[in-house]
Amino acid sequence: MILYEHPFNERIRTYLRLEHLFVRLAELVKRDSAMDHHHAIATIFEVIEVAGRAELKTEVLKDIERQKHVLNGYRENPDISVALLDDITSELDSCFADLDALPGKVGQSLTENDWLMSLRSRIAIPAGTCEFDLPAYHAWRHMNVAERQQDLQRWVAPLVPLAEAVSLLLRLVRNSGSAQKVVAPGGQFQQMLPQGRAFQLLRLRLKRASGLIPEISCNRLMVSVRLMSLQEDGRLHAHTDDSAFELTLCV
Repeated sequence: MILYEHPFNERIRTYLRLEHLFVRLAELVKRDSAMDHHHAIATIFEVIEVAGRAELKTEVLKDIERQKHVLNGYRENPDISVALLDDITSELDSCFADLDALPGKVGQSLTENDWLMSLRSRIAIPAGTCEFDLPAYHAWRHMNVAERQQDLQRWVAPLVPLAEAVSLLLRLVRNSGSAQKVVAPGGQFQQMLPQGRAFQLLRLRLKRASGLIPEISCNRLMVSVRLMSLQEDGRLHAHTDDSAFELTLCV
């Protein structure tokens, strides 16, 4: 199965982008080659770009508090494990404290590193990090693996509280939905959403063997999915057969 996720709002869209970058960064940092470490630094700059909005840190902290409020509302439910609620609340409290302790915007300490910022200004330029442009960076790429990884881990450290908070918040959102099997007649599916419920994330699973690709659009009123297939001409064409997939709406 292939999982596709689609956000209902800009906040979840930002979380998904950050999660994507943090997963890539974690994979690149643990590798050995200088080329992988080059892309790790480029990913750090992408994280700073996405997370650099002054209000993002505040939004994440507010979201953590909102999740705590929602979870505390379940404490009187006899079907809910109080021990599990306590564990999740403790995780939320830890994420809140670690993120709140960061001074200024997320990644601000990195933007005060002149060496990194000189690299950031060049890395988006095609071949802008050649040795004749940045000899200091060229020398860094020739350091031994352990030294490069130590530097990368030091630069990643200020971003870890955000990564952990986003990971936990997305986990809670994903766990809030229940999967259902649906059918797209003629390759198209639409579902009206109940009034008064604010969904945050759509999750869709398709069989890999089907070769189908979903085009998803959603808002507070309706979900629409059109199934496409990639043809030999290199273009996506509408799939016209009845097809089943798994749909989860998360609040």
